[in-house]
Amino acid sequence: MWEILEGIRRVIELFGNPVVLETTFRSIYVSGTATLLSALLGIPLGVLIGFKDFTGKHFVKAIFNALLGIPTVALGLILYLVFSHSGFLGFLDLLYTPMVIMFGQAILITPIMISLVVHAVESVDPDVRDLARTLGASETEASIAVLRESTAGVALAFVSCFNRAIAELGVAIAVGGNIRGLTRVLTTTIALEVMRGEIEYSIAMAVMLLLIVFVVTLAINLIQRRRP
Repeated sequence: MWEILEGIRRVIELFGNPVVLETTFRSIYVSGTATLLSALLGIPLGVLIGFKDFTGKHFVKAIFNALLGIPTVALGLILYLVFSHSGFLGFLDLLYTPMVIMFGQAILITPIMISLVVHAVESVDPDVRDLARTLGASETEASIAVLRESTAGVALAFVSCFNRAIAELGVAIAVGGNIRGLTRVLTTTIALEVMRGEIEYSIAMAVMLLLIVFVVTLAINLIQRRRP
């Protein structure tokens, strides 16, 4: 208990530490970019799957649901083999860079994005689309009406994916290498400091990570509550 309290005290002290702030902002930047990349593919694809009825739809949804639990260490190993100098994409020289961490995190969270968006779209009352059509809306306009009703679910998907990305460790440490000043993020810092025996410092970083997740989630909830 004392170590936790001491960790919280260290967080307050470390707020002005340049290294801590750099690591924190890098974590937000990397995971935020990965979430945006995931959203560019995941939201349109999730909306399309949610809107359309087609043969094999349940099978497609089952595949994305199965990918929700992909081990981050396994994904990190695969990406390492692909981007290493002897790998298929080794010529890009992206290993141990923030970019490859973004790419790996985007792969990790895209199935989550798609599954949650599909669920959000399918949860909208079917009468919304039927009413829009009755009022003379085109198929596209009716789809937009449904999408507006599922905005809260889509926002939840985005936040959930960001929280998942910023909290993952396997990809960041496997392809990032935990290089100080370049690829070190909050989760890899926590793992490193625990191995060094710097428990108070690792607790401070963990509290910082939890604070980011809490603030982002709270902000989205407040925005949703203010919507008419």
